[in-house]
Amino acid sequence: MYKIIEKNTIAKNEYSMKVIAPRIAKKRKAGQFIILIPSQGDERIPLTIVDSSPEEGWIEIIFQVIGATTFKLSLKNVGDEIYSLVGPLGRPTHIEKWGTVVSVGGGVGIAPLLPITAAMKEAGNRIITVLGARTKELLILEDRMSVYSDRVIVMTDDGSYGEKGLVTDAIKKLIDEGEKLDMVLAVGPAIMMKFVSLLTKEYNIPTLVSLNTIMVDGTGMCGSCRVTVGNETKFVCVDGPEFDGHLVDWDNMLKRATVYKEQEKIAYEKVLAQFGKSN
Repeated sequence: MYKIIEKNTIAKNEYSMKVIAPRIAKKRKAGQFIILIPSQGDERIPLTIVDSSPEEGWIEIIFQVIGATTFKLSLKNVGDEIYSLVGPLGRPTHIEKWGTVVSVGGGVGIAPLLPITAAMKEAGNRIITVLGARTKELLILEDRMSVYSDRVIVMTDDGSYGEKGLVTDAIKKLIDEGEKLDMVLAVGPAIMMKFVSLLTKEYNIPTLVSLNTIMVDGTGMCGSCRVTVGNETKFVCVDGPEFDGHLVDWDNMLKRATVYKEQEKIAYEKVLAQFGKSN
């Protein structure tokens, strides 16, 4: 069992938790994730390790309630225990001194972007952070991303905070301003990462994307996270979760991401009814 020692609401239906997991805390690196089962009998879900303390023995996870399992996880509080937690899994992010790195995060994707940005900053890079959200209330981790950023740009779909527009608008503006962008990191909705990659490909800017949202079992056995990268079949959970955004077959990725949508909806509605909640 893994005890929860801290829990915070960071946006509507989005939570952060610190969980005691000393062995994982000592070994995890930026970009890696864990597989978690909230209570016995629940399904397993992958979540990125956002932060950790090897000295105190905790890891931090951030999640959005979008289905049955994340809903059950959100019901747990400080002092409660998580039934099962395995990690660190996945390949760590390749960290080096590129020069100017643009960290682009959309929605809850800002959470897995945080440890990568921190590691890139520690490697001596200049960091320009571009954060995107539908509205101000859904923007997360701006303060923590700012710690590792030389410049922060916020974009909201409705213009309620920062600048109105998409993250691609901000990247294009940086290019037009004459900024020399040496690397772009993009984590967020697949459609966002697709258009970031299409834009940066035009300018030959190396781009790394994280496809973690398509993962299911996290060990390479189920095949659900199969994607095509550079005309080769890859499994996100064991070959990634990060890949060259210019080589990803985005149309295939977007299609595969909807495979279990109906089953997820049914499971979520069932568990909401069980706990007397409404969606």
